[in-house]
Amino acid sequence: MERGGVDKEVAALEAEVKRAVQAGDMAQARQLLERMVQLDGKDQQQWINLAVACRHVGDEAGEEAAIKGALTVAPSDMLALLMRGEMLERQGKVHAAAAAYSGATQVSLPMDQLHPNFRSRVAHAMAFRDKYNQQFGSFLDDYLQPLVREVGGEHSQRFRESLDLMFGRRQRYDSRPMNYFFPGLAPIQFFDRKQFPWIAALEAQTDVIRDEFLGILDGEEGFEPYLTYSADQPHNQFAELNNSPRWSAFHLLKDGLPVPENVARAPRSMAALGGAPQPDQPGRTPNAMFSLLKPHTRIPAHVGVANTRLVCHLPLIVPESCGFRVGNETRQWQVGQAWVFDDTIEHEAWNDSDKLRVILMFDIWHPHLSEAERAMITEMTRGINAFAQGSGGFDL
Repeated sequence: MERGGVDKEVAALEAEVKRAVQAGDMAQARQLLERMVQLDGKDQQQWINLAVACRHVGDEAGEEAAIKGALTVAPSDMLALLMRGEMLERQGKVHAAAAAYSGATQVSLPMDQLHPNFRSRVAHAMAFRDKYNQQFGSFLDDYLQPLVREVGGEHSQRFRESLDLMFGRRQRYDSRPMNYFFPGLAPIQFFDRKQFPWIAALEAQTDVIRDEFLGILDGEEGFEPYLTYSADQPHNQFAELNNSPRWSAFHLLKDGLPVPENVARAPRSMAALGGAPQPDQPGRTPNAMFSLLKPHTRIPAHVGVANTRLVCHLPLIVPESCGFRVGNETRQWQVGQAWVFDDTIEHEAWNDSDKLRVILMFDIWHPHLSEAERAMITEMTRGINAFAQGSGGFDL
């Protein structure tokens, strides 16, 4: 039969199905729908309608076959996946139901964009999936605990994080620099301090650095807003803090150069920084500053510009109710305890106290870059600068 004839017969069958449903004759509707999928079957809705009719007449095998037919035509159809999950749940096939429901939630629109008829069904699928993952995760935690205990926490951390990601207990965060991405550098939220042999010597100077900062603070000169976007630049999430003293900085090194008048007021702090492997990208880095966050101020989630350098915090003044999050991990600063993190992973900070929070903040080379790679990045930066200065040797 030619396509035109098929379409006419399908249309006629659709009209008969509608009359049968209106008359409450689901057995007749089922027979008509079976003829329709045998004749055509290229539209998943035909199979879905057949599955509904089979369920109404108590034909579970027919319902299962019809759902399979729908998913054969359209493997990512949300309604067919929901129906498969609902059928498997009724059958007590928990593992298979969880897989079907998970598939449905992955292809579903956000809840507020769903048709009202689907919202409760998708919500049920999500709840089933989450409960299943919680029980599955708890089972594996208990099952693996003897081995994890034997291996030791230091060696099992990444493995335990992989389980958290698998069961949705953590969200996956990747390095997403705004400007420059260097491949092959693992997106590590907070780095193991063992990779930085100079960090203990820096921490030993905490009191000296803090006292030097307090002397600078008394002078009330040299501090400027951390963010200084012009009016014609997009402010995005930083509109509230742009040109605001609520988040301010006293720059020691800025865009690769020392700030002479500030460096002169902080010689011991500059000496303490001397042991850190500071990046060399003229016009961009190194940077080092005293970063001030005033009471009841939050720095919104954001990412840095390049994953070739990391950021170090040395806390100097930390009241309670302050916190810092990188990706999935949230920490509280402790005076004198430095950490190094990848700021190209989403991060945010807050000071919910009534007092000032101060850290010494500076950047360093990523430790997994070779000396040759660092040299090439430095020279690349010089090339970028030369191009921007008009020495590219071309006309537009």
